[in-house]
Amino acid sequence: QLQACGGGLVQAGDSLRLSCAASGRTDRTLAMGWFRQAPGKDRESAATIFWNSGYASYADSVKGRFTISRDIAKKTVDLQMYNLRPEDTAVYYCGARTLGRSAFESWGQGTQVTVSS
Repeated sequence: QLQACGGGLVQAGDSLRLSCAASGRTDRTLAMGWFRQAPGKDRESAATIFWNSGYASYADSVKGRFTISRDIAKKTVDLQMYNLRPEDTAVYYCGARTLGRSAFESWGQGTQVTVSS
């Protein structure tokens, strides 16, 4: 299970940090990531990170502004967001992908991020 927290209402240019804690075993976790869904839009990947190597990937829209990190011992994955823009407004979901699976299938409950202009 994944538990996300850290969302809120901020102004454009502000920073915000999201955190996701995984309960249970993570030894079969291939990757974790942060996804977001804005009203009327499909869920999209913001940033993902391979659990063991720490290799991270970012959507073009957040490159240079967002940083994803993970702590294997604490079983957490964080998303540090800088220079937030109104278009970053969305519900952010933490997701996990298991070894042998082709997609992210485990999801947290989502946390709202609202950026005012």
